Amino acid sequence: MAASGPGTGLRRALGALSCSAWRQVHSKAGRHLKQEYDAVVVGAGHNGLVAAAYLQRLGVNTVVLEKRHVIGGAAVTEEIIPGFKFSRASYLLSLLRPQIYTDLELKKYGLKLHLRDPYAFTPMLEEGRGGKVPRSLLLGTDMAENQKQIAQFSWKDAQAFPRYEEFMSLLVLAIDPLLDAAPLDIAAFQHGSLLQRLKLLSTLKPLVKAGRTLGAQLPQYYQVLTAPITKVLDQWFESEPLKATLATDAVIGAMTSPRTPGSGYVLLHHVMGGLEGTRGAWGYVQGGMGAVSDAIASSATAHGASIFTDKPVAKVQVNHEGRVEGVLLEDGLEIKSRVVLSCASPQVTFLKLTPQDWLPESFRERISQLDTQSPVTKINAPSAPKNQLLPHHQCSIHLNCENTLLLHQAFEEAVGGLPSRRPMIELCIPSSLDRTLAPPGCHVISLFTQFTPYTLAGGRVWDEQERNAYADRVFDCIEDYAPGFKASVVGRDILTPPDLERIFGLPGGNIFHCAMSLDQLYFARPVPLHSGYRCPLPGLYLCGSGAHPGGGVMGAAGRNAAHVVFEDLKNM
Repeated sequence: MAASGPGTGLRRALGALSCSAWRQVHSKAGRHLKQEYDAVVVGAGHNGLVAAAYLQRLGVNTVVLEKRHVIGGAAVTEEIIPGFKFSRASYLLSLLRPQIYTDLELKKYGLKLHLRDPYAFTPMLEEGRGGKVPRSLLLGTDMAENQKQIAQFSWKDAQAFPRYEEFMSLLVLAIDPLLDAAPLDIAAFQHGSLLQRLKLLSTLKPLVKAGRTLGAQLPQYYQVLTAPITKVLDQWFESEPLKATLATDAVIGAMTSPRTPGSGYVLLHHVMGGLEGTRGAWGYVQGGMGAVSDAIASSATAHGASIFTDKPVAKVQVNHEGRVEGVLLEDGLEIKSRVVLSCASPQVTFLKLTPQDWLPESFRERISQLDTQSPVTKINAPSAPKNQLLPHHQCSIHLNCENTLLLHQAFEEAVGGLPSRRPMIELCIPSSLDRTLAPPGCHVISLFTQFTPYTLAGGRVWDEQERNAYADRVFDCIEDYAPGFKASVVGRDILTPPDLERIFGLPGGNIFHCAMSLDQLYFARPVPLHSGYRCPLPGLYLCGSGAHPGGGVMGAAGRNAAHVVFEDLKNM
């Protein structure tokens, strides 16, 4: 991490203050860490908090133990520079499952959203023609207006766009039920009793329903999931600005090119959400992404769950019969429990926290081989612009996205160990809609950039010089599109893949805990024969983004895991 600008030395103190405020609220509730609970959740990421909230509502006495000074995992708000509140890692909301909003009463517990319309803006780095300003592509919820925008580049594409949206919507409708149910437990199906096998068959219902929804178009949709997204988009469109704008959702957060087979699923993953009944909508959270975690936590504690920060877990405790019996904290305190749910990554859960003798060697080996490559460097920047913001400033602003070749070239450079010379940049200004995030006249800027390798070529490391050199390159690119940008920035927080791993526990800096590739999804997440939430060690469950259905601030893994745990507890 590199940071500069006023007040950076206060970052830790500010974090401690926010944590202290949380602890004050918690202590007022009269809760103290006890020596025994029904369930321990390791990690207060949003999935861990969701799992705790559901378990507590089901009557399972639950505690959440978080190693950092603040809850939320990657869904966190931190005041890096006094007066500027940043969604330091995740920065937009869309994928959180609708039933979680309802079941956990998140609005009641303070969650407020700012929907964006328009939502996507891709400017062209070109000379104006005939005295006109350079072209740009602006997309929103008005289809007719979208078609006018697209027609600047291709009349044919403007006509095709509504059909493309309808085509993708049907695929989302088919996949949607799969997110809210555990995949078939192959190991249990192989070795369970006849009655258990019959019960497990019910988990195939969402899969069968998906097939029925797609019907005769199933082969065409299969191609979307398995082909390079460039191949899919080439069948629909001819204009590069439109294809590149859509392709950003297929590569964002993933060490993959739009020419990589299977990149279509990542796009689908990012269009499966919605906000307040608007399918596919992405928005800002009032107070930053930490407000999502705070609302979930408040819902959990209101029903009796306990949440503690600065409580790193050292290891999972196992009894002589080979069953989980609690956790050991780094300070030596033992917490007994009937079950343990880990919101940490599969690698941390199974290779660091779990005694290795209790896990099959083949399982440990598969976990160690998970693809965790990440291309992401997140930069947070406070800004004091001189100009007034315009409607397109509320969008995800895509820079260096004039064509898909640029995205592919940026990817290839990172594969070679070099930060991209023209990185793909998604620039967001959440304070354009949420004025609580920055002082009057100022703004917070989120830069989600790629492609940057975890390991640099030539034996170089991500030191302050390398971080700042890359950030300077990003800022130079933005300056090309928006002259005066660099002069408006009063500090910056640079998080490379190793920084994201160190601070947030994201393996390799991967925001999904492991790649969302087809070989690491559904039946095979985190690994084949151990998909879902159970693992070879009885009483230990995975409830984070490394479990089905994967990453993003979705909450489905936490919710699904809680229901699996509850059913298992009933049978103990």
